[in-house]
Amino acid sequence: MENDLEIPVFSYDDIKGIATVFLNEYHSNSEIPVPIEEIIEFKMGKDIIPLPGLHQSFEVDGCTSSDLTSIYVDEFVYTSRPGRYRFTLAHEVGHIVLHKEIYQKANFQDIKEWKGFINSISEKDHSWLEFQAYAFGGLILVPHKHLEEVTQSYVNIVKKNKISLKEKWDFAWDLVAAKLAKKFEVSTQIIEKRLDKDKIREQYI
Repeated sequence: MENDLEIPVFSYDDIKGIATVFLNEYHSNSEIPVPIEEIIEFKMGKDIIPLPGLHQSFEVDGCTSSDLTSIYVDEFVYTSRPGRYRFTLAHEVGHIVLHKEIYQKANFQDIKEWKGFINSISEKDHSWLEFQAYAFGGLILVPHKHLEEVTQSYVNIVKKNKISLKEKWDFAWDLVAAKLAKKFEVSTQIIEKRLDKDKIREQYI
């Protein structure tokens, strides 16, 4: 039987505002790349716990305890995929910040019970929870102001080399996205989605 949850209603702009407040509190010096691991452990006081076979057993890279004190991460992601590891942490922080009451009310005691909780909610509710956490994760790892500024600097370099940026996604934008991904230490997919979602790329085409 599916659980009907009271999913908080956050627009993308709402989440952007919440992410800004989070960064002002936990990363006021605004340096990039955002040190998400240090923020979680030393400023939020949460434990990061690598688990062997988490993805193989439960088909997730990470999850958060019901009391919100621990973030579990697949050990292979932790040791071998730094970009995915950073985003997994930021995504889970999204659940901690946005979905605190839902997690605490669910009161699951271990990862198996967490998976049971996830399986008990509707696909629609789960999709909303994941969308919100995904958006939050991207917004704290790639702050909007920095994304605008760094994009402008890379666009200027591309223009100096007389490369066109008028196509939606082409070689030039692939270069810009790759440079941005390296700068923020995230995947190019996250950068591409943010450039479109925040309507930054359209300023140049």
